Amino acid sequence: MKQVLRKTKFITIVIFMIFTLVASNEITHHKIAITAQPLNVCLINDSLPCIDTSTEAILQPFTPNPELNDQQRFLSAIARNLPTIPQPGTYEYILLRTYGAVFVNQDIGIKLPPKDIFATEQETQEFQATLTMGHVDGTNDCYLQKSAADALNKARIQQHIPLKSGYGSGDCTRTFNTNLRFWQKYANNQILAKVKQGQETKILGIVAPPGTSQHLWGLAIDLRISNQKQRQALNQNGWFQTVENDVPHWTYVGLSEENLPVFGFKSKILRGITYWITPL
Repeated sequence: MKQVLRKTKFITIVIFMIFTLVASNEITHHKIAITAQPLNVCLINDSLPCIDTSTEAILQPFTPNPELNDQQRFLSAIARNLPTIPQPGTYEYILLRTYGAVFVNQDIGIKLPPKDIFATEQETQEFQATLTMGHVDGTNDCYLQKSAADALNKARIQQHIPLKSGYGSGDCTRTFNTNLRFWQKYANNQILAKVKQGQETKILGIVAPPGTSQHLWGLAIDLRISNQKQRQALNQNGWFQTVENDVPHWTYVGLSEENLPVFGFKSKILRGITYWITPL
């Protein structure tokens, strides 16, 4: 009986500490969701050890189970950041396969969208209004989520890395209407219908359908890259080419290159360029 009381008292203290940390913004609500289940299991199963509730353990980055296959590792990682995983064969799943690399991001400084497609300009604006943005040095009005901008700025200190246009916001975070305008420049509603049915996918490497671009999330940028040193500087700071055939497009994944296969990414070399694509 005394042992049960001591254990209950310990768990009460642990829970109090967690709520205290939340109040002071030292950990995120998302991290609590991860620790809640083990604590509940600990409450009802004396044979299981209680979870390590130190701040260091709670903030420890997620690493997929190495015994899982590529697809399972990738899905286990994005499941922590994406509330609902689309079913195979759906339009949302096709988009996730092409643009879903960002959902493995372990950078606690960024915010990921709750789904991989926004339906309207208003929905896009509401999400973008919640983001913490940072300026890309040496540009007029290029902004990305702050962690992504900081990482890009570090790469640009190492190497001269120009934007595709040379200066502007169109290469960086875009509005829904800008995404729509780019789509209408290269495609139409008939092509969109084929994409939704899984009959057309090549267009996705040229332009993203309305409401689906990584640029809407502040986690992508179009660059003019001409040599391997530029690529290395970007890779060293978490930036990779993840959309097959979209040469100027770079995605902030926030992982090191050696960790990409750990999360299920597959490397694919096309015309001398290495793309890291999802295993879906």
